[in-house]
Order: sequence, then structure tokens, then C-alpha cells
Amino acid sequence: MEEAIKDHEAPTSGGRTAGAHAHIKGWGSDLPRSRRPAVPMERTPPRLEIQPAPPAQQPVEVEILHSNERPGITPLFGSPLPPKGLSGVIRRRAFRYSENDLRHWLMLLAADRVDMVEGLLGDLRRGELPRLYAETGGRAELRHNPAGAARKAAALLAVGGVAWWLWRRRRERR
Repeated sequence: MEEAIKDHEAPTSGGRTAGAHAHIKGWGSDLPRSRRPAVPMERTPPRLEIQPAPPAQQPVEVEILHSNERPGITPLFGSPLPPKGLSGVIRRRAFRYSENDLRHWLMLLAADRVDMVEGLLGDLRRGELPRLYAETGGRAELRHNPAGAARKAAALLAVGGVAWWLWRRRRERR
């Protein structure tokens, strides 16, 4: 038995054992480069010696809100819609706070919700009925989460029934 262990753990130069740890993934990666098991397969990409020039400033055609932690806008940015309406006011106020301030992010979340309501009101103003079921993923929910869709439908029916009952009750008092 000792002979088998000695053969299996035959020390290599540097005090390491060759066969004892060969089954361990990554074994030998700290050996000198000439003795690493994966050296023939390693490919070191050539170093790029040229420093690329910074990108040119993208033209600013709409109001861009940026962090107050930077002196100006970055050279490249997405092309967002300019802030407008009440949601735009909330967004402008949010960017007065630092990005590590919770008020910044909560105000941006609130602005997103207000923007959604503004979009629905804009649809109604143009005479379009919003397709809430389709636009909020109703078909996908019904297909992939039928129990959740049933709970939402039951909750909607309950709220609608209570609203109808309150409306009828109010009308009967007159």
C-alpha cells in the first residue's frame, strides 16, 4: 500500500506532488509558466499599445438630466425623451439630490408612475382607449401564471362590485 502511495505522490521539483492533485480543477495554475498544465492552451491577447482617443461629445438636442456628482454630461448617452409634464418636474427635482440619496431614486420611481398615468390620460385625450390588459401582459400572465391571473381577476371583480354597490347606495339615498 505504501508503495502505491509513493508512486502516486511522487514529488516533482518544487516540492509539489504531480499525480495526487491532478484531479483537482485548476491544480498547477500557480506553478511557473513553463510547468503549468494548461500553458499550451493559454492564449494571451497581445497588448494594444495605442491609447484610443476619447469619443467626441454627442450633440445635445433635448434636455438631458444628469447626476449632480459629475460636472457635465458624458460624451455618449442614450437619446431619451425630454422630461415633460408633472413627471418631468418630479425628475428635475430628483436630480437635485445625489445618487446615493434614497430620495433621488424614490422620486424617479414616482415619476415613472406619474408618466404612465399621463400617458393613459394622453390616450384618452386623443380619443384612444388604452388597452390595459394587453399592454400590462395579461395574455402572458394568463398563459404562464393562471392562478395569479385568477386572483387578480377576483380582486378586480370584488373592487368593481364594491364600487358598484356604493354607487347604487349613494344613488338610492338621493
